[in-house]
Amino acid sequence: MLGHVSFGVKDLARARAFYDAVLAPIGWVRLWEGKGLGYGPPGGGEKLNLFQHDDARPPGPGFHLAFDAPDRAAVNAFHSAALANGGKDCGPPGLRPHYGPDYYAAFVVDPDGHRLEAVRQ
Repeated sequence: MLGHVSFGVKDLARARAFYDAVLAPIGWVRLWEGKGLGYGPPGGGEKLNLFQHDDARPPGPGFHLAFDAPDRAAVNAFHSAALANGGKDCGPPGLRPHYGPDYYAAFVVDPDGHRLEAVRQ
């Protein structure tokens, strides 16, 4: 089981605004803030940590982080929130039958270049 993932970001305030908005539709909240930010389900441990680094870069091609969404509406809201908060579209919400008959997902890139997905299967 995966404990958590940590990303480096160049601007912690920008990352806070982006991740507060995009993670809310999937039911995650900011659990702590200090030298970084920690996100996860309310009352649970953090699953995503963000730390500011001047030379932060996203992982290379082939890497992305997928978040389970409670329903298709949450996938849609995740995508909309990302675009409204400095993210870029890499695949609008919709079915992805090449992954499975009920695989509904949206793909975005955060302001630092990290590739993200929200998915409901």
